[in-house]
Amino acid sequence: MEHMKRIGRNLVHKGAILDFYEDEILMPTGKVAKWDFLSHKGAAAVLAVKNDGKILMVRQYRPAQDRETLEIPAGARDFAGEPTMECAARELEEETGYHAGTIEFLMTLRTGIAYCNEIIDIYLATDLTATHQHLDEEEFLEIKEYDLEELCQMIYDGTLQDAKTVASILAYKNKIGR
Repeated sequence: MEHMKRIGRNLVHKGAILDFYEDEILMPTGKVAKWDFLSHKGAAAVLAVKNDGKILMVRQYRPAQDRETLEIPAGARDFAGEPTMECAARELEEETGYHAGTIEFLMTLRTGIAYCNEIIDIYLATDLTATHQHLDEEEFLEIKEYDLEELCQMIYDGTLQDAKTVASILAYKNKIGR
């Protein structure tokens, strides 16, 4: 297979969360093509399981979908080198008001490999202790609790569609052998 090579990258727009670039790609034919690229500093998410087995979820409005979604707690790193475990622990407490006694790596996702470099590390949080939420000024979340079986059914019937949430729930189900 002949290879392609990026020969240029031009910043089109610098955003609060994403930077939008136009890449110039040298094709095997010698032609130069223009491709879109979104740059993201990375994120972390957390599947939080209470002592009774209930999984914490957040319901929030997502402008890109123009609707509310049900997801696991997640958020962008505060800076590019921030350890994702710290980001996950912070997002869990900020969004749900729970502190994890134990937090362990579950999986890594690359969310949009065709056009974006976003990587989300997902953690499993257990031994939860209630504290209080620390929502950002623009965050409005509703905390929900579900059994694993309920969430799996919501995946299978199409209610849950967020990739990080679906992948983490199924990975957790596999991890515990159910």
